[in-house]
Amino acid sequence: MGLLGAGAVAIWHDITAEGRENFYAWHGREHMPERVGIPGFLRGRRYVAIDAKLEYFNLYEAKTTAVLSGPAYLDRLNNPTPWTLESVKHFRDVARSICQVTASFGEGQGGLITTCCYDVSERDAEQHATALSSDLLPKLGENAMVAGVHLLIADADASLVDSAERKARGVQNRVPRWIILVEGWGDEEPFATLCAEALDAQSLSAAGATGPIDRGLYRIQATTC
Repeated sequence: MGLLGAGAVAIWHDITAEGRENFYAWHGREHMPERVGIPGFLRGRRYVAIDAKLEYFNLYEAKTTAVLSGPAYLDRLNNPTPWTLESVKHFRDVARSICQVTASFGEGQGGLITTCCYDVSERDAEQHATALSSDLLPKLGENAMVAGVHLLIADADASLVDSAERKARGVQNRVPRWIILVEGWGDEEPFATLCAEALDAQSLSAAGATGPIDRGLYRIQATTC
């Protein structure tokens, strides 16, 4: 099964203590069903941190990237419900990327996920994507602990399109540009060790990655199709 489409929205964030209980109810009862009800959205997942800088990671899968810049999605972003307006005020440190699924290996959906974010220069982008897609990622996907491994590349312009929902949060989003997702279906500790060794700074830098490499480990909390 792997990822369900060629487009994805990847979102990381924290939540204030006072907004936490409401966040869970809103996100599960209204927000995720609303998003996957948009034509072309296929699945939404929410993860909570085991070991990461930001507490929550959310992944929405879509048929194509055109869905993610299309009128139906933009209409929801610019017409948030009252519950959404109340809830997003409690978001902190939001990172959000609208992405092309550049490569995807594996057939499963894991209860664990490692997210790995970094930059690549425009000069090295094609070579880096080829190196990951032809060697590093398929080899990682063959490991018995790995359900799937995916390379997402963000569209910076699409990710930074403003909306009423973003304004309600009160801060501009960061946009992680290159994102590797590794899904695991086994035990937490060996999976974390595998990802740390396979996606270490030296290996990724040798393939063209630049800047800090931000790696986080999460477990799934909710799925909506």
